[in-house]
Amino acid sequence: MPDVRDLLLEIGCEEIPARFMPGGLKGLRETAERLFRDNRLAYHEVLAYGTPRRLVLFVKGLAERQSQQEEKIKGPSKDAAFDQDGNPTKAALGFAGRLGLKVEELKIEKAGKKEYLVALRSIAGKKTADVLSTLLPDLLKGLSFPKNMFWEKSRIRFPRPIRWILCLYGSEMISFSYGGLQSGRETRGHRFLAPATVNVLDPEHYFACMEESAVVLDQDKRKKLIEEEVKSAAAAYKLEAFIDPSLLEEVNYLVEKPEALFCSFPEKYLELPREVLVTTMQHHQRYFPVEDSEGRLSPHFIAVSNNGAAQPATVRGGNERVLKARLADAQFFYEDDLKTPLEKQVIKLKSILFQEELGTVYEKAERLVTLTEYIGNRLDGLDKANKEAALRAAYLAKADLVTNMVGEFPELQGIMGREYALKSGEREDVAQAIYEHYLPRFAGDRLPVTEAGALLALADKVDHLAGCFALGIRPTGSQDPYALRRQSLGLLQILLEHGFHLPLTELIRHALELYRKRVTLQEMDLEDLTAQIRDFILQRLRYLFQERGMDYDLVEAVLGSSLDEIAPLWNRVNFLQANRESEHLMQAAAAYTRAANLARQAPAGEPVDEKLFLEEVEKKLFGCYTAAKEKIERAVEEDNFGQVLAELAGLKTPLDLFFDQVLVMVDDNRIRLNRLALLQQIKELFQLLADFSKIVFSTQN
Repeated sequence: MPDVRDLLLEIGCEEIPARFMPGGLKGLRETAERLFRDNRLAYHEVLAYGTPRRLVLFVKGLAERQSQQEEKIKGPSKDAAFDQDGNPTKAALGFAGRLGLKVEELKIEKAGKKEYLVALRSIAGKKTADVLSTLLPDLLKGLSFPKNMFWEKSRIRFPRPIRWILCLYGSEMISFSYGGLQSGRETRGHRFLAPATVNVLDPEHYFACMEESAVVLDQDKRKKLIEEEVKSAAAAYKLEAFIDPSLLEEVNYLVEKPEALFCSFPEKYLELPREVLVTTMQHHQRYFPVEDSEGRLSPHFIAVSNNGAAQPATVRGGNERVLKARLADAQFFYEDDLKTPLEKQVIKLKSILFQEELGTVYEKAERLVTLTEYIGNRLDGLDKANKEAALRAAYLAKADLVTNMVGEFPELQGIMGREYALKSGEREDVAQAIYEHYLPRFAGDRLPVTEAGALLALADKVDHLAGCFALGIRPTGSQDPYALRRQSLGLLQILLEHGFHLPLTELIRHALELYRKRVTLQEMDLEDLTAQIRDFILQRLRYLFQERGMDYDLVEAVLGSSLDEIAPLWNRVNFLQANRESEHLMQAAAAYTRAANLARQAPAGEPVDEKLFLEEVEKKLFGCYTAAKEKIERAVEEDNFGQVLAELAGLKTPLDLFFDQVLVMVDDNRIRLNRLALLQQIKELFQLLADFSKIVFSTQN
């Protein structure tokens, strides 16, 4: 095994935004691994650590030299290299001589139709220390962050100004320059608790220095420490900390030496809605709320300080004053908003622009009412109370956008709508639907529970998609500023969760129709836009089905069927997945293949004429088809896919007899077309379940 040493690279910066860190560390590790592989540098393990002030790459067991490279050099053809007696020609001797080899050391390899002389030459690897001085600047250039800064003459891009660079390969310092700085062996400790510069001897010494300098370098260890301290601080007062995972992740990258401080706020602010208190603490101040044993908020919170150990009382007092001021503002906004019933806020939506070319939020509210009524009328089994609640909620859904509270805390839209609706005397189901119509707000978020909320959420999402597509707005690559992918996924999840039988194409077209006042849509454009939005939504559906463990070919088979409703599509793909290895599925697929191969030659819409059947087997096939069709259509309505598949599989025997005894492509045009039309109708019957041509069976089957 080659000699190895550990490599340590530390990039010291001004405080990097917390949200940049997880992706930045992942990119640092992956970019380093790729560069080491590309440069033939063997290593044992690549690790990346990070705090607000530093990005650290630690490579365990990095070989001291690049691996040897084998180079293959192609020479003259065999015919040109040897004469008739097999003796080397001048071409062969010259080729070998230029490489310092003998002809006997060359090999003969075939390339295409000819054989050629080939020389194999080993190229020794360079010393790793020499490679690193040019490789590491490339590593830093290759890092990607959401936003970057320029701060010196070379116009280097980085999320925050770089203040120092430490680079050690074992005890050897690797010298290179980047961002106007020269690498060295100096680091710095905690900004407040140990600010002195430290001279580092080697990677092992570096980690000891970090511990001595009040820096918890390992982000996983630091996160666990924060969680334990926050829980412990609350438990000391027989309370429980409410720890949101996303907040914990953010706080982890705000501190180098976490210190949890138990703090308080005036009890009178508990009169505010829970969501207002939690949002103020979590999203605005990065505090952890505290609950009692019954889940009620306590007038306390946990702050995680980066300097709490030095002056705990001062830091605690500062955090308490800041939160008290924020809550005083929230209380003022809340009490002022309650002076106006939510219904009277709706008219103010005329002053808020939804989108410059799509009109005001008031116009959107009008569309929501129309769309909600349309969806409610299209759904079977929806009771009158739910329809009424959804329609009322549609009218009020956006009214909280003009309130003081949502103006100050945009995260509370929908939440305050529910609160103000209840305070204004609206029905509870109306208030809940107002809140639920924004759901899901992000990946993994809850879905609307009530049917009224689900109805309104569907209307809101399809309206959003229709408006954006009508203006030519589409996601590009990773950029999706109008959250169209999220809106599509939310729409699909709601349709699946509630099992709504709602034709997708019809819903999209109706939503687009409502924009005619704002956007000029020709009939051809309307059809094209409807198809574009439908395809966009179905792309998300593919992702959703595969995320739920469905096989790709079965997803494609079901999406290729004639169905236009999301919930039944899921029922079909789920059924096929469960019956993937069944005999009925294989028989049905075999029958479909035989019928579909010729059916593609059938003219569209050609009827079947029983009088033109000449052979007994084709009469029998038509009879079997007719009987199966009636049963299959009834079974499809009942979602009885087991019977559907059994009936389709049952068509294999009469189809086999038909093909064995009947020539479809006869000279008589009428007979030929009639037989093709029969096969086409059989093919269409199969597509009530799935497009069987897309199902892939293993060779073992």
